[in-house]
Amino acid sequence: MTFARRLGVVPSALVLLAAVAAAFAPALFSPADPLRGDLTRRLLPPGDGHLFGTDELGRDVLSRVVHGSAPSLQAAVIAVGIAVIAGSAIGLVAGTARGRLDDLVMRVVEVLLAVPSFLLVLVVVAVLGPGTREVAVAVGVSAAAVFSRIMRAEVIRVRGSGYVEAAAVCGTGRPTVLLTHILPNAAGPLTALATLELGNAVLTVAAVSFLGFGAPPPAPEWGSLIAAGRPFLASAWWLTTVPGLVIVTVVLAVNHLGHVLRTRSEKR
Repeated sequence: MTFARRLGVVPSALVLLAAVAAAFAPALFSPADPLRGDLTRRLLPPGDGHLFGTDELGRDVLSRVVHGSAPSLQAAVIAVGIAVIAGSAIGLVAGTARGRLDDLVMRVVEVLLAVPSFLLVLVVVAVLGPGTREVAVAVGVSAAAVFSRIMRAEVIRVRGSGYVEAAAVCGTGRPTVLLTHILPNAAGPLTALATLELGNAVLTVAAVSFLGFGAPPPAPEWGSLIAAGRPFLASAWWLTTVPGLVIVTVVLAVNHLGHVLRTRSEKR
């Protein structure tokens, strides 16, 4: 195993650990009830009994961070799923339609890309209302335009290939050509982009939760945990540092995997 491959194992392990923690937090990683506080043990620093300390209500910070991984990561995954499905469908239509429909669709996509993504997320959240699912939909809608452009470009590239033209000459229907020839060959760049976009989605979901549009308290989310710890930065640094480091670690690990997938896709 080369040194580069060994470097790739660490991010993969971190992403797997985060996924397992999100799926099995109560059984495997949570030492205490994340919602149950003890005022006699409030604002304890990291140490024995509380690995990452306690918050202002005496709740275990580790348990809250672990339980916060579930809604944070689930919202990010749902957002990327919405972006991939909606963006791919739009790009597929634009890439195969050509003509005025292609021009119209791409002008709309360009308008969406011109709007700052976080501002678009806040607009959609304002329309849908606060909540984890609403945030996931908003983030997915804001990212769909990027996937539509990539899918359109891949459809146009693959559409001119010899085997696609041969299938069309043989009388293969357009839906069959799209599903069996064009779509599988366009999946590589979309997979790499989806992995990279997952890191952005984690950051965006945390930012929206930080502003108070995520799950209502006392439910823990990574962004809301950082927001709740702001008043105690001088006296209890761990309240913001621990969830912040978790977010940074997960995002960097996911982005590294996305870079690896993109590199492999470009080599094909």
